[in-house]
Amino acid sequence: MPAAAAYAALFIGILDIVKGVFPRLRGSRISEIASVLPGSVTTLAETASLLVGILLIMLAHALRRRKARAWRAVVVLLPVGTVLEGLHRHPVAASVSLLLCVVLLVNRREFYALSDPRSRWRALWNLLVLGAFDVVIGWILVATRHRTVAGHPGVGDQLRHVVLGLVGLEGPVVFTSERTGDLVYFSLAGLGALTAVTTIYLALRPERPVAALTGDDERRLRALLDRYGRQDSLGYFALRRDKSVIFSPSGKAAVAYRVVAGVMLASGDPIGDPEAWPGAIRRFLEEARRHAWVPAVIGCGETGGGVWTREGGLDALEIGDEAVVEVSGFTLEGRAMRNVRQMVKRVERLGYTCRVRRAGDLSEAERERIRNAADFWRGTETERGFSMALGRFGDPADAGCLVVTAHRATPEGEESPGGDIRAVLHFVPWGADGISLDLMRRDREADPGLNELLIVRALQAAPDFGVTRVSLNFAMFRSALARGERLGAGPVLRAWCGILVFLSRWFQIESLYRFNAKFRPLWEPRFLVYPTARDLPRIGVSALQAEAFLTLPGPSDWGRLLRRRLRKPVEVFGPAGGSVPEPDGQPSVGGEVGQVTLRGGPGQPEPGGEVR
Repeated sequence: MPAAAAYAALFIGILDIVKGVFPRLRGSRISEIASVLPGSVTTLAETASLLVGILLIMLAHALRRRKARAWRAVVVLLPVGTVLEGLHRHPVAASVSLLLCVVLLVNRREFYALSDPRSRWRALWNLLVLGAFDVVIGWILVATRHRTVAGHPGVGDQLRHVVLGLVGLEGPVVFTSERTGDLVYFSLAGLGALTAVTTIYLALRPERPVAALTGDDERRLRALLDRYGRQDSLGYFALRRDKSVIFSPSGKAAVAYRVVAGVMLASGDPIGDPEAWPGAIRRFLEEARRHAWVPAVIGCGETGGGVWTREGGLDALEIGDEAVVEVSGFTLEGRAMRNVRQMVKRVERLGYTCRVRRAGDLSEAERERIRNAADFWRGTETERGFSMALGRFGDPADAGCLVVTAHRATPEGEESPGGDIRAVLHFVPWGADGISLDLMRRDREADPGLNELLIVRALQAAPDFGVTRVSLNFAMFRSALARGERLGAGPVLRAWCGILVFLSRWFQIESLYRFNAKFRPLWEPRFLVYPTARDLPRIGVSALQAEAFLTLPGPSDWGRLLRRRLRKPVEVFGPAGGSVPEPDGQPSVGGEVGQVTLRGGPGQPEPGGEVR
């Protein structure tokens, strides 16, 4: 029912807009009505019909998601549309609107979902998107009435007329028909008013915060992890502070999640006592139903996936394997480890050394240096990770994390944000005797093999810290890649393997699998839990957004891009009047801040050297 009602509202909205923009579709009966009713009545009716159509289109998606507020708004708009269609003697369209309104009233219990978490950025997006839509609709409105336009105004004059009309002013286009001029004026003013009202409403309505872990929630989660943290290597990542959490009625279990694109996305197994997992899962699913979100879990283990599918009636799909190394069985000896052994020895001969320490044992200066270096080495401006990333480094609350750093003296004349630090690994606790890899970054100018050296030294030093298990990277679709290489693999499996290799150019699917396989790990399967197959595309997009592999530009991103486009080369005049243009090359560490080198003029000394 919600889907059918949404499509019907979308169809009626499009029909209202088309009839409002293209006058021929309204038929010749308008002239009959105009002879009986005042012209202002029919003009305002056409304008109102256009605005009702736009609002119906805006509400159709929320109606499909069972949103209660969308239902109330559509129930109010449809009778208005019915009256407007009656004024234009369109009995069929009026009957369809009235019928849909009756159906919505009868099935009002189907629309129960609460509003989504929101921020005031939506007001800016509404202004930009709806404003662009207004300009397009307004230009079509003016251009399709060329027969009643005096002279031959160009596209520029038409657009200027539209922009001025949106703010209630007369433009340069003059219409020979007074009624057409009034219609265009009222339509443009109505579009502008609609954009302004909806933007002001979105900006002034109470803001609901995005997902955030409160101090009390974090304290309760840490208590559960201290007791049950050994069960899942991803448990500590529930302490990300951009997640929300739902506890079981007994408080002995919890599920951490974030809502992304209408998907209530959890990661890993529930935290806490396995006997209390069903209670936390039921509360999670109840919250999803209240908001009409799609419930999904990424990266859960086999035990957790079994509970999710049994308690929630969900399905599971294997999406990859986690590489877990047993410290007691790890060795560099043997032919299987020859490649790693040679690479480690080669990197050590180049002068690299490693240090393994608890995060709580680092000084504040060391933490700051490592944090700055890791941020500088990051390949993108976006911090990636959701299910298997903590999203922070050096927090005092994470004193139990393990930090592995690679050091090498910085060549003379070069500077590094981390000093002699060339690479860093950051592991989070996995119970009392395990660690799970969170962060792996290195200097791009460092020699190959540095990551292998760090992992080997971490595994060799693990017994000194009471660690018996080390969880490395997650290898997506690992089993498909492994089986696709075997003798006798069928054509379907080989084709799927080829697709994965192709996608590895962007998502590092194959490279992560082969890197992990070097250390001879145990492969622990991880699963995606989902309601129905038709929800998989939506869940996939939300998971890519949560992991920051798919990032939608926000207002700040557009502003930064605009500043970069508008930035011009800068000339700085030295004491002797010579100009120095802004140098080309790599951007400064400050991102969009330009780099300018100021030197003395010819014959002038440079007591300060180069000032940057």
